[in-house]
Amino acid sequence: MSANGLPLRLGDEGKAVRDLHRRLAAAGFPAGDELDEFDFDSQVAVKSFQSSRRLVEDGMCGRQTWAALIEAAHRLGDRMLYLRSPMTRGDDVTDLQQRLGSLGFDAGYVDGIFGPETESAARNFQHNQGVTADGVVGPGTVQALERLAGRRAGDKTVAEVRETDMLRHQGHNVADQRIVLGEAGGLPGAIDSLARRLRLDGAEVLTLHHPDLSDQARTANNWHGSVYIGLTLALEEESVAYFATDGFVSTGGHGLAGHCSEALSALLGRSHPACGMRIPILRETRMPAVWCRLGPPAKAVEHASAVSDALSAALTTWCRHPEDSGQTEG
Repeated sequence: MSANGLPLRLGDEGKAVRDLHRRLAAAGFPAGDELDEFDFDSQVAVKSFQSSRRLVEDGMCGRQTWAALIEAAHRLGDRMLYLRSPMTRGDDVTDLQQRLGSLGFDAGYVDGIFGPETESAARNFQHNQGVTADGVVGPGTVQALERLAGRRAGDKTVAEVRETDMLRHQGHNVADQRIVLGEAGGLPGAIDSLARRLRLDGAEVLTLHHPDLSDQARTANNWHGSVYIGLTLALEEESVAYFATDGFVSTGGHGLAGHCSEALSALLGRSHPACGMRIPILRETRMPAVWCRLGPPAKAVEHASAVSDALSAALTTWCRHPEDSGQTEG
């Protein structure tokens, strides 16, 4: 176990495991009666929770799973929501964003993070409903949302419609893109090789070699990238992930993931299905993004140059029709 007590895994015991069980039960995933021991039932409950939150299903409670459990404790109306630093996160924010987006108010990505777009949408909703338009979501705003429960302005949230429209009107060549390439260790050669190929094609490229994926997301956003591709090695559950949650799917990410999935599966001889996930690098970037978990690791490293070729071809194809939904989810 690390210094901060995480990850918690099979065989661990103590107060941290008891707290984990309490949080799992509160989120609807009870783990049996052995409260102080991380046993097989605990592992099953953690995997089920991870699946429900579109996280990597490894059965261990690491930083991402623990953060998701904390966020799961919040329901809309339990607390005041407003723009602050650091920005508020929680399932209550996700619910708010889904409701605002379905009513035609652009709250941005349904990412569970109360940022400037969510505050602006809350203000517009409050003004529309005759509630004090201060951007603070308290009892009055929640009651107004409850009165409109079940109403929808369309089949998609405003953010989904906006992203699709943006993709239709952006440049359809690699040379028109500001591309962010990232890895958290293990595949620096593939990232640097891909960057060289894309620069030769005329693209602006930023490469990030950093284990903190939230830091990568902040850098990519501040650089105003138009697309993000990330790589890591995986011993199992190889995939190409794009951002998706209940009530929101990144159209651009979905399309790019489909092309990358086909290219990597053919090259590495193992299925790398496109799948919607909610991991931080996808949740926090403000652009179409994919996170590629490559395996088997030895083959991915050995064929790093071919991996970069395959991803370059996939990106080129995606750029021609970025608004297409891409391959079906695996």
